[in-house]
Amino acid sequence: MTATLTVGETAGADGDFAAPADVYRFAELLTGAERAVLAELRAVLGEHVRPLLADYWERGEFPYQVLPRLVELDLMRPAAITAEGGEPSALYHGFRTFELARVDASLATMYNAQSGLFRTAVARGGSAGQVAALDPRIRSFDYTGVFALTEPDHGSDVARGMATTARRDGDEWVIDGAKRWIGGAFTVDVIVVFAAEPETGALRAFLVPRESPGLTLRKIGGKTALRMMQNADIALHGVRVPESARLPNVHSFADVAEMLRRMRSDVAWIATGVAAGAYEAAVRYTTTRTQFGRPIGGFQLVQEKLARMLANVTACLGAVVRLTQLQEGGTFRDEDSALAKMLTSLHMRETVALAREVCGGNGITLETDVARFHADAEAVYSYEGTHEINALIVGRSITGRSAFNR
Repeated sequence: MTATLTVGETAGADGDFAAPADVYRFAELLTGAERAVLAELRAVLGEHVRPLLADYWERGEFPYQVLPRLVELDLMRPAAITAEGGEPSALYHGFRTFELARVDASLATMYNAQSGLFRTAVARGGSAGQVAALDPRIRSFDYTGVFALTEPDHGSDVARGMATTARRDGDEWVIDGAKRWIGGAFTVDVIVVFAAEPETGALRAFLVPRESPGLTLRKIGGKTALRMMQNADIALHGVRVPESARLPNVHSFADVAEMLRRMRSDVAWIATGVAAGAYEAAVRYTTTRTQFGRPIGGFQLVQEKLARMLANVTACLGAVVRLTQLQEGGTFRDEDSALAKMLTSLHMRETVALAREVCGGNGITLETDVARFHADAEAVYSYEGTHEINALIVGRSITGRSAFNR
């Protein structure tokens, strides 16, 4: 079986690597070694992942059997890139997310839960010893985890309203509370639980083993988006962890905001990939679907919609590529990542709607891929900062006045 490539796409590292939606060829900013790694990823996704997606999406289950194939590629720090003493660039990490998301949003979300959320929490919140010991294991998926911040009653306002508590009891901490929407929690080794210390108000973070006594997980069912992603409600009742399980560099929500500032750009890349995947699926359909004696891609109204979709993806790629370049240069600002998440999510939402529209009635079936992108986009639009919250972060930077202070 050969890899599934979309219209006009090649997977060669030295040839035309750019995806069909990347008409301005931003991928040419990558090194040859980086393109080679991503070409291998693209081939694996086409051969081993894409054929499974419709079935697993409809069942609301994740195809965990694909994870070992992704782990084998060593995508976080590939030897093919580091062999000559180099390190994968921030753009490589962005395009890795883009490649995953243009195949499936749940797949990108699941992988980034480990490579982005969990790895960043340990890297930014952990001690030097913890990072040295755990980061290689995180990269190899030998040590897996998820990021548990959101609560049942506190999402956008979790910075001020966190209800989960952690109190010191000798050499241990006792954690009580609840977390919600924690994707991938059912199969990981540990859950990074954020909790407030009642006595001081300080924020703490802990590596809590998933099978700890007093910790229970319940699958959130009935979802109409990211159906493959297994999200959990987590309850913590008197969960005890040793002091060694605490990430010592987390003291306040400012430390968490520093993590989110770095990770929000990952979600902007996911939104861009979802838009690209929907556009490419729409092109495949409209160039093969015949009505009135010719492919519908030859109709003016369809072409106008395809052009708008491509313009949206191009704008998104321009935004995330430049944001990533700025961050790699050391510029991390809340308003920059918030603007990118806001812009890409808006363009993604319009793009998936247009993709479903040009596919007509078949656009609501899983056969075309468009329906999956259309539904999953709604989750991406909301997580890691809703449109409104990101807009207020940008508005604060514009006016110098915070709309949060009421």
